[in-house]
Amino acid sequence: MSLIIGLMVLGLGLIMLEIFIPGGIVGIFGGLSLLGAIGVAYGDYGAEGAILVFAIGLVGLVGCLMFEFKVLPKTPAGRRLFLQNKIASKSQPDVGDDSMIGKEGKTATALSPSGYVIVEGKKLEAFSRSGFLEKGESVKVDSFDQFKVTVSKL
Repeated sequence: MSLIIGLMVLGLGLIMLEIFIPGGIVGIFGGLSLLGAIGVAYGDYGAEGAILVFAIGLVGLVGCLMFEFKVLPKTPAGRRLFLQNKIASKSQPDVGDDSMIGKEGKTATALSPSGYVIVEGKKLEAFSRSGFLEKGESVKVDSFDQFKVTVSKL
């Protein structure tokens, strides 16, 4: 009986420790420990003992997870462990907006098919739908994404 209780406490402890040591290995060993407790209970007490240990382990697991995700983040130690802030910025500003579509510009470099164009005085990275374009050719902005505009030859 003490082996079963020891394996269950060890398993639930390892599963709770998983929050501090991420990667899955500690949680896997915790799950294996719980399965070992069920196996020992089956060997000593039969199917009824194994079912009882399984039920107790399941309730303990749900309790541990509820503690980790509901209670711990509200404690002072949990606030240091869990990310509280949200990042609302971007790593780079967008190169344009919907008003740029249809604007005309000139290639600042040769586009083969990528390069730079100048549209409304701004130098932008661009991709050519028309294939290779020489420096100084007139282009029209077809679309844009976060990093570059797509242009075509006029």
